[in-house]
Amino acid sequence: MAYGGDEEQSQDYLFKIVLLGDSSVGVEFQTQKLVIDGKEIKAQIWDTAGQERFRAVTSAYYRGAVGALLVYDITRRQTFDSVGRWLNELHTHSDMNVVTILIGNKTDLKHAREVSTAEGKALAEAQGLFFMETSALDSSNVKAAFQTVVKEIYSILSRKVFQCQEQKRSDLQSLSNGKAVVLQTDAPKEANSGRGWCCSS
Repeated sequence: MAYGGDEEQSQDYLFKIVLLGDSSVGVEFQTQKLVIDGKEIKAQIWDTAGQERFRAVTSAYYRGAVGALLVYDITRRQTFDSVGRWLNELHTHSDMNVVTILIGNKTDLKHAREVSTAEGKALAEAQGLFFMETSALDSSNVKAAFQTVVKEIYSILSRKVFQCQEQKRSDLQSLSNGKAVVLQTDAPKEANSGRGWCCSS
């Protein structure tokens, strides 16, 4: 859900970001506003934190998402081991181009770590994801992870807008130079039948 324009006068874009995984980052906000390149962006965070009661609304949960925060707990290996399942679910129910960051949470509990930073980075690289470790307890890197996703979504959207504008300019230039545009039809041609292809009797 990357909307631009008049959704609300106070923002230029509205992005839907889903929070996935068997762990949560303790997000204290349901919406977050950022200003990038002079544009105000509002991001809505949808968080079910893997709660089973939300399984029935899976498709609705993912529909329109342009970003995902995939969270595991560095002190619980099984949450890391289920990252693949969450990625499969994300790809099944949403656009394959959802900007995703893998987040290892609870860095404040270094003494209880079961998943190394190197393992997290390696998995993120193998899956083409951004990567960051956070601590919801002291809020370290929580906003940075969120901002990384929002900035990448905005960057992709900006490139697409630029490409569309360039294509439009190119098309207008071609038309102003008098180049012909030929439209092809898929209709079969009736050879010497004496009647049009739309009438068969």
